[in-house]
Amino acid sequence: GVQTCALPICSRLLTVGILLAAVSLGIVWIKQDADNAAARKKAAAQDSRADGPSPIKIGAPAPRLVLKDLEGRTVNLEDLKGKVVIVDFWATWCEPCQIMIPWLEEFHNRYASSGLEIVGVSMDDDVKDVRPFADKAKMNYPIVLGNDAVADSWGGVFGLPTSFMIDRQGKIRATHQGLIGKDVLEKDIRSML
Repeated sequence: GVQTCALPICSRLLTVGILLAAVSLGIVWIKQDADNAAARKKAAAQDSRADGPSPIKIGAPAPRLVLKDLEGRTVNLEDLKGKVVIVDFWATWCEPCQIMIPWLEEFHNRYASSGLEIVGVSMDDDVKDVRPFADKAKMNYPIVLGNDAVADSWGGVFGLPTSFMIDRQGKIRATHQGLIGKDVLEKDIRSML
C-alpha cells in the first residue's frame, strides 16, 4: 500500500521547514542591509566634498535654477524676482503630487495676476512620461526637467512633493516636504503677495 505521513509529524516537519526558511531569509536581509550600510558609509566618506546637498535656510536667497521647460524654453528663477514663486519638486508617479497639482493650478489661476508664479520641477527618470501627464492634468504653469544635481543644489529633495516658497526679493520663506494641507499652502502664498 501507499505510505502516508502521520499528521502530527508532517505538521511539525512543515513548521520546522517554514521556520528554517524564515530564519535563512532574515539572515540574508540582515547581511544585505549591513552591506548596503557599509557601502553608504564608504560613499559618504568619499563624497564629503561640497557638491552634495547643503541645507536650505529660511531667509536665505533661493538657489540658482536655470532649466529647460517642456517646450525647450529656458526658465530662469532669477528672471522671476519681483514675483512670489513656488518651486515644486514632483514626479508623475508620486500620488501626493497628483493631489497637490490641482491645488497649484487653482492657486496659479487665482493669484497669477497678483504676482504668483509656480515652477514645477519634474524629477521623473523618463522625461517621455512628463508631457502626457502635464497635458492630461492641464498643468498651467511652467514644468522644467530636474535631476539629482538640481535637487542637491536645493538642499537635497528627500521626498516628493517638496515645495519652496520664495518671496518677491528671491528669498526662501518656507519649505514643505510631503503633502501639506491646501489651506497651509494658500496661507503661505497670501502672506507673501
